[in-house]
Parts: sequence; structure tokens; C-alpha cells
Amino acid sequence: MSSPTGPASGLPVRMPRPRQPGRHRRPEPLAAPEGAPALVLAVPGTPSAAVRGLAEEVVSIARSELPGLDARIGYAEGDDTEFPTLPAVLTRAADERTARYEQALAAGVEVKEPEGPVAVVVPLLAGPDGALLRQIRQAVMDSRVAAELTDVLGPHPLLAEALHVRLSEAGLARADRARLFTVATAADGIVLASVGGEEAVQAAGITGMLLAARLAVPVMAAALDQEGSIASVADQLRSAGSQQLALAPYLIGPEIDASLVEEAAKEAGCAFAEALGAYPAIGKLALAKYTTALGIAPQQPQGAVR
Repeated sequence: MSSPTGPASGLPVRMPRPRQPGRHRRPEPLAAPEGAPALVLAVPGTPSAAVRGLAEEVVSIARSELPGLDARIGYAEGDDTEFPTLPAVLTRAADERTARYEQALAAGVEVKEPEGPVAVVVPLLAGPDGALLRQIRQAVMDSRVAAELTDVLGPHPLLAEALHVRLSEAGLARADRARLFTVATAADGIVLASVGGEEAVQAAGITGMLLAARLAVPVMAAALDQEGSIASVADQLRSAGSQQLALAPYLIGPEIDASLVEEAAKEAGCAFAEALGAYPAIGKLALAKYTTALGIAPQQPQGAVR
């Protein structure tokens, strides 16, 4: 029989489990600080409806990860009508911040004068492309707005995960290496195609090593924008024993004409996967660049364990 204060003596009492610190504790959800700078996604290449859809999906992922995030899109080759240019987006963000401050003063609200960057600009690039980065950097300078420009998104384990998924979607790799089944068309050698010259090839090679570990097949990086690079690497892989090759674009999409990937794959005599596109990791990595720049991200996003 229970007493007024709990179960009768001798019966077990369910007590609330105390919250334990440590690696398995569920992290407290982050939210964008009030008045935080905007995240401006800098989209390279020629804009189009498809590119805009991709960029919008990336910022949507970032917003879902950080409630209250002010995320915008600026195009390196925009037209300030359908596709707003990066300088125009930065200028608008600066004007809106000034207007909010002035409205608060007019309403008699005691507020601090805005300081720090108006925006954090994140290039929508998996790897370093000197020409595109110079274009984005110049656009930021042309805006005359206090903005911080981050590094590109890679290399990172999440990009290796994304490449793995794109290859598996094309039937060129097993979806999960832990499962004991094979794919008839699975590649036994991967050409990782980047743009941006030798620097980009070296950076892609780091992600390539991570991809090779996931797939247990050799992966070699090559440059789409260097004549003969893709075919040369394909020959090296075949000389090393690979018979069924696949080309994996280490690209998000807007950086280069998609037809160049197909042409390079044809030249190398191999199948190819789609570009990374708006894979969820892209939005998470863009957000990680933003939060790290502001000092509000204790950890980088982690890849899934295969």
C-alpha cells in the first residue's frame, strides 16, 4: 500500500535519471544570436533556374540547422534582377542593419551601435578554384561592406560521404560497404574530377583518400580544366589493375558546364556520377563555415559512420 508521499516501504522507486555530461549527452540546440551577421552564399558560375533551385535548397538546409539564421544568396555573375549580384546582396544586408538600428533609436530603445561584419560570405565551392575565388573576393571588395569571406567547403569527410552516395545512386558503388552484396556495375577505380588546376587536384586528393577508405578501391584526383588530365589519370588506374572505372565530380554544380563532365567521362571511357548538388552535407558545411567564423560552433558536422 502506498503512503501519501510515495510507494510503500520495500517497493522500488523510479527516480529521474540525472543528466550526465560527456560525449553521449544530447547537445543543446543552437540558435542564431540576435543581430547576427547574414550568411551569404556566394554562388559561382552562370546563374540559371536550376542553379537558383540548388542554392535555395542549400540555404534551406542551413536554416533548418540554425533557427533564426538570416541566409541569403548572391551570384558572382548575377544581373541584379532575377539573380542578385553578391555586391547588391551585401549592400542590402548593410542597409537593413542600419535601418533596424535607426528604427530602434527612434523608438527610444537603448541599443548598441552595430559592429563586426555585416555578413559572412561562404563560397559554394567544394575545393579551391583560384579564378572563381578571386571573382568572389573582388565582388565582396566592390560592395564596400564589412564582410568576412570564408574558405571553401572541402576537404571534409562529409564530402567523401556525398561522393559515395552519388556513386551509389548511379550504380557505381555499393550503398553500404558493411553489407555483403555486390553491385554488378560497381567501379574498381575512381577518377575524382575537380576544377581549379593543380591546387584543386591536391585538395581533392585529400577527400579522395577518405573516399578510397569508404569504397576500398583506388581513387585518384584529376582536373577537368586541364587538357588530358582526366584521361591520364584513367590510364594510370588501368595500368595499376583497375578495369571498370567511374568518374566522380568533386563539384557542387554551378562551377562548370555539366556537359564537360560527360565529355571527360567519354574521353576516359568510363561511366560517371552526378555532381554533389544540394546533398544535405553541403548546407551543413556552409553553416559550419559561418558559425566557425562567428565563434558560435563548438564542433564541426560529423560524417555518417559506414
